[in-house]
Amino acid sequence: MYIMNKSQDQFTIDAVIMWVDGNDENHQKKIADNITETNLLKDLDFKTRFQHVGEIKFTVHSIIKYAPFIRNIFIVTDNQIPDFLVTKSERYKKVVVIDHKDIYTDNLSCLPVFNSISIETKLYKIPGLAEHFIYFNDDFLLNKVVNPSDFFHEGKPIIRGKWHRFKEDIFYKKIFRKKEKPGYIIAQEKSAKILGYKLFFRFHHTPHPMRVSTVRSFFTSNSSLEQSNSEPKFRSIDQFLMVGLANHLEIKKDQCVLKKDYKLLHFRNYKKPLFWLKFKLNYLSKKQNRLFLNLQSLDQCPKLKQDFIIDWLTKKYAI
Repeated sequence: MYIMNKSQDQFTIDAVIMWVDGNDENHQKKIADNITETNLLKDLDFKTRFQHVGEIKFTVHSIIKYAPFIRNIFIVTDNQIPDFLVTKSERYKKVVVIDHKDIYTDNLSCLPVFNSISIETKLYKIPGLAEHFIYFNDDFLLNKVVNPSDFFHEGKPIIRGKWHRFKEDIFYKKIFRKKEKPGYIIAQEKSAKILGYKLFFRFHHTPHPMRVSTVRSFFTSNSSLEQSNSEPKFRSIDQFLMVGLANHLEIKKDQCVLKKDYKLLHFRNYKKPLFWLKFKLNYLSKKQNRLFLNLQSLDQCPKLKQDFIIDWLTKKYAI
């Protein structure tokens, strides 16, 4: 049961989820018509960014079930609607589907964009978005009941992570340096470098509390950065993560609370035996400090294990 303590901050909080149906033939054709490096179409790391097994339904259900204080759940898509929302239902009254055109109003000519890093840059422009919002990927789930105080303290975002050195400052990585390619960590590093940091506050696959005014204020003074980061149709080595930028802006202004505990149960690969997956889901998920669940690249999970996980999710997130 969700209980709001009187002492907790009470202000409007929205949730934002980015989603794409990579199984949609129209979307696949759109990618093929816009991509120059056609070899990427066969690359597993590239393909998994678009493929899904319906995880977003469980993400939405987890928010409805475990975070009833959320006002709106915005799903940002490219002219698509998740299957479970096609038929209108009262239980999804909080859910609002936002098209890319709704947030690229000042630069429609660069659409279509297939790059989550680019699209993230524009999330703060969602019409009607609350000042305080929590950003989810479509494979981020709430594992148990949460409160506003798990995301904001006196209106300030709670940022979970740890300080790290940049790759070029780590001795052994200097020696065995590989060619850089667009990635999650590189883009986080760039977010910190833009603001002159010598270290970066590395975050993980947990929901990200953010404030619209923080991003808007920065981009008002740095519009060229917003434009260059939001236009690439596919990932570029030059891009930064909007979440990382917002985090480092909040840290610089001392307008956030930093915590080292991710409170996360994370699945990244599915090579371990089924009994290990069962142990993590049935036992570790019940631990008090596991507020968040991330099932990364579930589309790559072998079918027997995937069927078990989806059945487990279906039961846990029934609403």
